[in-house]
Amino acid sequence: MNTVFSPAPSVTVPVVGTSAQFPVHRIYCVGRNYVDHAQEMGHSGREPPFFFMKPADAVLLAAPGSLTPLPYPSLTKNLHHEIELVVAIGTGGKNIPVEQAENHIFGYAVGLDMTRRDLQNEMKAQGRPWCIGKGFDYSAPIGPITPKEAAGDITHAAISLQVNQAIRQTSTVEQLIWTIAETICQLSAAWELQPGDLIYTGTPAGVGAVVPGDTLKGSISGLTDIELKVV
Repeated sequence: MNTVFSPAPSVTVPVVGTSAQFPVHRIYCVGRNYVDHAQEMGHSGREPPFFFMKPADAVLLAAPGSLTPLPYPSLTKNLHHEIELVVAIGTGGKNIPVEQAENHIFGYAVGLDMTRRDLQNEMKAQGRPWCIGKGFDYSAPIGPITPKEAAGDITHAAISLQVNQAIRQTSTVEQLIWTIAETICQLSAAWELQPGDLIYTGTPAGVGAVVPGDTLKGSISGLTDIELKVV
């Protein structure tokens, strides 16, 4: 193919226990999907799910056993962490029934939905899209993907985030308002899911700001931890 410039390399995430790489297609994120987080953001109850997206190249791979640099983004003075379970889609589909959703999952990973909260809130107040608050460079840190058959009972997994070795967020995946299967069902009604899609499933309460020099450690039972340092 004759292109006017060299295309960017594919974004990939390593797969635990193999030499294979998972090629990323799209990144979908679920908003306010834990009750306690919805309440801390001024909402409550099981509201209809809503979604936003990040570009695939927002991925920042947090390699196991290392402290990955996380660049502090421009334009913000209020960078927030949001620890999330990430679902990796291995088989695409549209209008996927809840009872068939698990068949479309390749695996799971620990992720962070980094958020320029001040810019997000400013856009919300003006009734404008808040992509600038969510879809910036390096806004989607992620660890290696564990195949679902090796991940254990992910539905009841503990999820937590430490900042400077102090717990900031802690919950369990079973506290999701919309389950993983329900989320896949809802997403696939709006978009035809493709192999390589990543779904950031929502964050528990305790979101807060980080500054350069802070270290973050995200953990989900059965998955590979991620560790980052804001620089």
